[in-house]
Amino acid sequence: MKVLIVGGVAGGASAATRLRRLDEKAQIILFEKGPYISYANCGLPYYIGGEIKERENLLVTKPALLRGRFGVDVRTDSEVVAIDRQAKTVTVKNHQTGETYKESYDKLLLSPGASPKKPDWEGVNLPGIFTIRNVPDTCAVDDFIRETGAKRAAVVGGGFIGVEMAENLTARGLSVTLMEYQEQVLPPLDPEMAAIVHTHLRQNGVNLALGTAVSGFEKAGTGILVKTGKGDLETDLVILSVGVAPDSGLAKEAGLELGIGGSIAVNDNYQTSDPDIYAVGDAIQVRSRLTGQDTLLPLAGPANRQGRAAAESILGRKPSHSKDVLGSSILKVFQLTAASTGLNEKQLKAAGIPYLKTYTHPASHAGYYPGGTPMSMKLLFGPDGKVFGAQAVGQEGVDKRMDVLATVIRLNGTVYDLQDLELCYAPPYSSAKDPVNMLGFTAANILNGDMKDFYCEDLAGLDFDKVFLLDCRTPAEFAMGTIPGAVNIPLDELRNRLEELPKDKPVYEFCQVGLRGYIAYRILSQHGFEAYNLSGGYKSYAQARELYQKPSPVDCVGLPK
Repeated sequence: MKVLIVGGVAGGASAATRLRRLDEKAQIILFEKGPYISYANCGLPYYIGGEIKERENLLVTKPALLRGRFGVDVRTDSEVVAIDRQAKTVTVKNHQTGETYKESYDKLLLSPGASPKKPDWEGVNLPGIFTIRNVPDTCAVDDFIRETGAKRAAVVGGGFIGVEMAENLTARGLSVTLMEYQEQVLPPLDPEMAAIVHTHLRQNGVNLALGTAVSGFEKAGTGILVKTGKGDLETDLVILSVGVAPDSGLAKEAGLELGIGGSIAVNDNYQTSDPDIYAVGDAIQVRSRLTGQDTLLPLAGPANRQGRAAAESILGRKPSHSKDVLGSSILKVFQLTAASTGLNEKQLKAAGIPYLKTYTHPASHAGYYPGGTPMSMKLLFGPDGKVFGAQAVGQEGVDKRMDVLATVIRLNGTVYDLQDLELCYAPPYSSAKDPVNMLGFTAANILNGDMKDFYCEDLAGLDFDKVFLLDCRTPAEFAMGTIPGAVNIPLDELRNRLEELPKDKPVYEFCQVGLRGYIAYRILSQHGFEAYNLSGGYKSYAQARELYQKPSPVDCVGLPK
């Protein structure tokens, strides 16, 4: 069998090596239009920041390895420019020699990836304006900074690459402005979780311009003028990071069926509308495991698994990996880690799925062992307890908790499973009640009726003539800041001061992170009060107070008000 693979990196290179491991006799040719077949896409910003010192370290797999160890005919600087489905050939242009030739195939695998979006803005092609997709792009930015001595940078777009570039350009010594059209960075996070990242970015010197729409660029002396509806910004360097689009032009010209966003439509065997042509990676349409809806997910992990599965399918095996995805993602933001898995509130609302939620703020390990750091966690779950999604921001331990939660979601687990998980514990690593267990406990309390929560976004709608807002923290905590309108009665005094609370009004109470508030709720509810506990406590409010001083953009579907 003769298999042609168009594109390397994650999907194509994984497919090539899996094909060879399964079929020693197959003829495998891999075409890559650039000079590198497999490089660390996710590591590119860290070369700019100096964390990765050598350009060679960005190259994951070199052509010599695929040729020597796997017997793959690797052809770099070779772009497939056309597909003749009738003749089962492709047309290849060799960018080194200028030669154009045809190559036949039995099976064809497309792994073209996704291209950075470049809006049709005035001046978008001026020198000093860059997108980041591959090693040459990254080297061009590095060379520009070295040669021009750039001191100022504007990053347009607050997704993963935009935030990582803002961090690494700051580490490089540049003054960075991060400009985002939406009111938050990192779309996988809900606004109140992204607000934690906003504060941290500003604390580390990034000028954050949210809700700022860029309209174009002009040359300004030796720099560039970034034009926006809120005023203009002069800078030396611009990184465009406004999203990516599936690189499906070759498939479209070949008449293959396209999916959402111009992606390549594939079935569960990664076959396109032509049964002899397969596709994987950032260019294909995948499916949400939780909603069943088609979606796009340009991430390296799924692309690697898709390449492996497509190779199996090409050889007639049942693929080991479906195209269902959760969207698990993580990134470093200076000293913080932000991660998410499954669906967020925006996605649950769009899909019309009723859900509940809970917030916790655990330490990364046992409090009595030195060095623990706080995390902020959010869990989204259904009325039957099924876990839909989770988000976390913190300094340590975020990654392993999110991996556990992603596994539970993948296995259709519930909040009751979170309670029962037996996770590794020793004081330097966790607590006897791991933060994942604690999410399960608090969620189960809600479902079992042991606690009625309310949320920070509900505060703006409270009428203090009709409700009583109780701060059950210590007087010292209260003096350092509270929610406007709250009355302070410390938890340890609450039983003896119940007469100070109105019996004809519901009591909305809170503590610092929610635990003392839960105890207060249990006391109040058993003494005849209608009570509600603020999920996540005052800390959740303080982390994103700007969201709660006006109507919130998020609401909880299916939760009684």
